[in-house]
Amino acid sequence: MKKVTALVEDRKNFFKPQLYYEHGLSLYIETEKHNILFDMGQSDAFEHNAKRLGIDLSKVDIAIISHGHYDHGGGLGRFLEINKAAKVYLSPLAFEPYYSKNGYIGLDISLKDNDRLVYVTEPIEIDNLVIFPATLLPTPYAVDSYGLETEKDGKRIPDSFDHEIYLTITDPSPIFEGDKITRLFSGCSHKGALNIAEYFNPDTYIGGYHLVKLDPTDKKDVEKLSLTAGKLAKGLRTNYTCHCTGYPQYKKMRKLIKIKQHLHYIKTGDCIIP
Repeated sequence: MKKVTALVEDRKNFFKPQLYYEHGLSLYIETEKHNILFDMGQSDAFEHNAKRLGIDLSKVDIAIISHGHYDHGGGLGRFLEINKAAKVYLSPLAFEPYYSKNGYIGLDISLKDNDRLVYVTEPIEIDNLVIFPATLLPTPYAVDSYGLETEKDGKRIPDSFDHEIYLTITDPSPIFEGDKITRLFSGCSHKGALNIAEYFNPDTYIGGYHLVKLDPTDKKDVEKLSLTAGKLAKGLRTNYTCHCTGYPQYKKMRKLIKIKQHLHYIKTGDCIIP
């Protein structure tokens, strides 16, 4: 694996003021064989930033929308215009109606039947990549909808987040012969960062952990943050978080772990070699 660039994230990069930032996520992932766009933010900001970072999105050969919320797939229409070849992988539930307290937060339903969309119902392997649907993810830890909803039979119900999908990239270890290194990408981890980390047990976990609703000054919420931080910092795992984790929540978790190198925050324009 070569590197990961955050094309769009919630936080402004003061060292790169020419870049747009917004509530959302878009990651550009470069491997030895593939150029991958993981999520597309809520607008065309990912395209603006890619141009300024010298990234040619027309050369993306794999695109993924991690779940059916506008802040991850709002740029889908624009991506399909600027890139004429890449398949876009997403859940068959991604175009269901989704809501927050502020209203509709789903995708543009007019794009549902585009022939470049690939709906993921079982794990899909592409070279050293696996695209994995949340419907197959065990959830021993409770999943909290935090007020997010979907609609069934005309009624609003708590979202189960079965529309999430995840990406793993596995490479040979550069240090230990015969060993492998797995990087996991998750847009928001609505199914629970603890569930995801426990099931995949990756060496590196990159994405949002959806902890923004937790109050880092509340005792019960701090207990949840502490549990999450401890599980994520298991062994030698490195975690790069962003977006819906919440920056105050990230800072609190970082204080709660012994080895600070286990947890980092990536913002718009940051580039990492995980």
